[in-house]
Amino acid sequence: MSVIFESRQPWLEQLRGLALRRTRQATRPLDWLAPRARVRVSHVQGAMSGIDKRCEVQLTAEGAGTVVVTSITRDWGSALQSALSRAVRALLRKLQPVPHRRSAIAHRC
Repeated sequence: MSVIFESRQPWLEQLRGLALRRTRQATRPLDWLAPRARVRVSHVQGAMSGIDKRCEVQLTAEGAGTVVVTSITRDWGSALQSALSRAVRALLRKLQPVPHRRSAIAHRC
């Protein structure tokens, strides 16, 4: 499992430890896929005051492709948690086999 942390603002580097720990913990059930994770955090100026913490999580796994999820919230912890949980669920959904659709039986008269 490799985790890459990216941030444009230098003062956001203090989140690196939290992001690495939470990402490894959240993706532990996917270790057998050898996933790679990229976590990007940024502070965006929005119209809504206070809701400006952006976290983007990109998970890549063999056989499942890539999933990218973005979360924007009031604090860093919930932005990270929300993006991670949604990304893991999306990756697991991509791994599930597609159910076979049954076609309607055509009746001939």
